[in-house]
Amino acid sequence: MAKKRPAAKTAKPQLENGEIPVVGAREPCPCGSGRRYKACHGAAASHASTEHVQRPFEGLPAECDWVALRELVPAATIPLTLKGGLPEGVPSVTLVTVLPLAWPALRREDGSVLLGLQNDSTTGDLARDMADTLERALVAEPGTPVPARRVPAEGPRLQDLLDLDGVFEPVVHTGFEFWIPEAESAQSASPEIAASLERANAAAIPTVKLTGVDAAYWCETPDKNHLRWVMPHPEEKLLDALARLHAAGTSSLGEGTKLVGSFRAHGLVVPVWDLPTGVSAEDVEKPAAEFAERLAAALSADAPLTAEERRARGGLTNRQITLS
Repeated sequence: MAKKRPAAKTAKPQLENGEIPVVGAREPCPCGSGRRYKACHGAAASHASTEHVQRPFEGLPAECDWVALRELVPAATIPLTLKGGLPEGVPSVTLVTVLPLAWPALRREDGSVLLGLQNDSTTGDLARDMADTLERALVAEPGTPVPARRVPAEGPRLQDLLDLDGVFEPVVHTGFEFWIPEAESAQSASPEIAASLERANAAAIPTVKLTGVDAAYWCETPDKNHLRWVMPHPEEKLLDALARLHAAGTSSLGEGTKLVGSFRAHGLVVPVWDLPTGVSAEDVEKPAAEFAERLAAALSADAPLTAEERRARGGLTNRQITLS
């Protein structure tokens, strides 16, 4: 005779998604399905933790500058304003491009917070990663760095923590001396930080933010100078407009300059111009402002591209590099 099968256990009542706690990947899923967590609700949690957010800084003031400081500018600082004001014991919060030893954040001895921008993402959403780091930095012990960690899939984003009406004005520096408090000197830093400061300063490319247009950054390299301009316009519309100007011979910023292509970074397009070595940031202020007027007119055009403009667009598209 066949053995009797044991009576099936009564299934656990199913829980709502919002009630399901995180458990080990091989443990039974707390929802009561009978499957392992990694094959049940853990799969959705894992997907959520790695899903890429194309425009993580969308909705923040000066989104284009956030992108520039994340990808293009070596050394810069920006005071941040938090919703509801600063917590007690935190005199200031400052966004910085990078911190020594690639720390995500640092709580200084005086309680102030430095929040690094050029760090890796663990969730696929930089705004969520940085919000988690900021929250930990605000309660960290003064005088300690905030270590990296795998950020939970659920949690606030920068857009939830920052005052979206606050002023966002980057200050570009020639080096990374802002790592050291004003009351101290580089010589007083630990050997580890002093060495990191020396390496960072040696690698920094001279960079200047233009004052006449938004999110345009001049930089100097050994062979030639460049202008990198982060633009907020939808990619397809912007490429059409640039193609119209390129085909008309009006895409340059003056004699010896050339629109050579673009970067794609965090959902935005960054046109790049080559400039002669002797052309300074001040030299391109007026040409950039004049180009902005030509671009505005090209963006408003709705006629189909001509054959020449389509060729120009194809050339620009072929010279586009994705940074993120």
